[in-house]
Amino acid sequence: MAKYNITEKKEKEAAYRTLVSPGLMDEFKEKILDIILIQKKYKDKEYSAKKLAEELGTNTRYISAVVNVRFHMNYTSFVNKYRIEEAMTLLVDRRFKDLNMEDISDMVGFSNRQSFYASFFKLNGCTPRDYKLRHLKQHPTLLEEPKKRGRKPGSKNKAKSSVED
Repeated sequence: MAKYNITEKKEKEAAYRTLVSPGLMDEFKEKILDIILIQKKYKDKEYSAKKLAEELGTNTRYISAVVNVRFHMNYTSFVNKYRIEEAMTLLVDRRFKDLNMEDISDMVGFSNRQSFYASFFKLNGCTPRDYKLRHLKQHPTLLEEPKKRGRKPGSKNKAKSSVED
């Protein structure tokens, strides 16, 4: 595991978490989901907990408390989870098959390849490349170009008349 610089962190109890009322936590939870997930701010490399707090008119301690209590992870892990989920979709989508890992990493909001690989490995237990290869082995048709439907070139759609003269 040292290869991807992943270490287990012990959870510590933060007193400020109890200062946020459950009602306010629920309200912030919905707003955070709207901004990060629906508005796709997770794709923005520059979007931080500080910017989120400013947008919600609060401070980073409240954001941290809500994310920790309601999502059971820290802010960075929360954002990276959505980045990795999108990366997993892109990695197996034939439209993006020619992109390299740096391109995928950039598209989903990581600032560098190393943090992309570390986050991906932490969530999936494999590298993005291994994930892509394993998925393509299970579904080899994903590499094929989609078949075009419709008329063949040069053929005409002639309507048959059933009315006799």
